[in-house]
Amino acid sequence: MKIKFQILLPLLLALAATFAASARDRVSILGDSYSTFKGFVQPESNACWYFPEPDTTKTDVRSVKQTWWHQLIKEKGWLLEKNNSFSGATVCTTGYSGKDFSDRAFTTRVLDLGSPDIILILGATNDSWAGAPLGDFKYSDFTEDDLKSFRPALAYLLETAADRYPNAEIYYMVWDKIKPELISSAEEISRHYGIPFLVLKDIDIKGGHPTIKGMRQIASQVASLTDGK
Repeated sequence: MKIKFQILLPLLLALAATFAASARDRVSILGDSYSTFKGFVQPESNACWYFPEPDTTKTDVRSVKQTWWHQLIKEKGWLLEKNNSFSGATVCTTGYSGKDFSDRAFTTRVLDLGSPDIILILGATNDSWAGAPLGDFKYSDFTEDDLKSFRPALAYLLETAADRYPNAEIYYMVWDKIKPELISSAEEISRHYGIPFLVLKDIDIKGGHPTIKGMRQIASQVASLTDGK
């Protein structure tokens, strides 16, 4: 009997570990440069801002463990499903100098987030910096032209996320230093879809991007937003 138990014990422990892992929430990140780190974004071809050997004139972040999302996932005991972040990406399809950013826009990448239980979306900074069109509030019958402007593009983004990942909890966040009209628009559109919304405040920045301190501040504020998960 003792021998049989000794044989079964490793199997039972393995099954318990498998069950525990499967019970943990899987989180996907949809973001811009603030959420990148080379080697930890998918697809790997996505442009990144943060690297293991960074340009220290631009940032002091040099480890993926210092990113806001890595800290948050570790604190919450979540599992990373996918980080589809792209440096310089806009929510809408209009990028810098009016260029077509359809290949990297949030509205495009929202279709490639794996099978998450939680989706954290942080974006609009590049829409602000690029001077992307604001557009009108619109919540249905989206066209390609609609997606060139921020308001209808964000509505399409959140609606698509909710439809494509019906069992996922979705959270949307912006930085408090972007254009006020983008912040107020994002709040209204998030409210329309019943999606929790957060304005990240007083984030420590270098070169327009979060520092190690700024990353900790983001992780703390997002942790408060997602309390209960």
